[in-house]
Amino acid sequence: MAGKLYLIPTLIGETEVEQVIPAHICTLINSIRTYIVENERTARRMLLRMGMETAVDDVQFLLLNKYTPASAIPEYLDKLQDGDVGLLSEAGVPAIADPGSNIVQMAHAKNLEVVPLVGPSSILLAMMASGMNGQNFAFVGYLPVKGNDRAQRIRQLENRSLIENQSQIFIEAPYRNNQLLKDLLTYCSATTRVCVACNLTAEDGWVKTLTVQQWKKKLPELHKIPTIFVLHKDK
Repeated sequence: MAGKLYLIPTLIGETEVEQVIPAHICTLINSIRTYIVENERTARRMLLRMGMETAVDDVQFLLLNKYTPASAIPEYLDKLQDGDVGLLSEAGVPAIADPGSNIVQMAHAKNLEVVPLVGPSSILLAMMASGMNGQNFAFVGYLPVKGNDRAQRIRQLENRSLIENQSQIFIEAPYRNNQLLKDLLTYCSATTRVCVACNLTAEDGWVKTLTVQQWKKKLPELHKIPTIFVLHKDK
């Protein structure tokens, strides 16, 4: 009987494990000997923080990142014939703003059991705390970096939020956070609401939703701080 593909959440900040990871997950990781990960070094460190007692040398790590040949990925699922396999995110939950959805898709195609486990997702946490429409929202990933393309995309998302009453969630490379917020304040209407959610689950984490006009009075320092942005233009 084939093993299960477990989608294992990880910490998204310098937080105590017991605050965000259920105890049964910390127990489960000691029974898994094969992990699909984006980076072996950080995966090892994360598993140790979560209480892995298995000798690290007894655990096999299969890399899944932008350098992984597409031809190698199907072989990863062959490991399920020997037991359970864990899919581990760099931060948060697997396959959400993180590699892994192709592995999950292949598992379903092979009629293998996929088990999502409860854990922190900065995207959902930001949406929960934003005060915006949680009945209709979209995560749109990264916005374009180039000026004209970014301006067009911001206006497009703002217009979509107005027409569809849909909250728009997006992220940026941490070292470009300050510039993204400035661009939002430049290209959005004064009454458009913008939520900034920083370092969620960490002790110094915070969430604030203000209008563009209100944000312009005092800009927060977001450089190199993991941040989620949520935008909504009301009618």
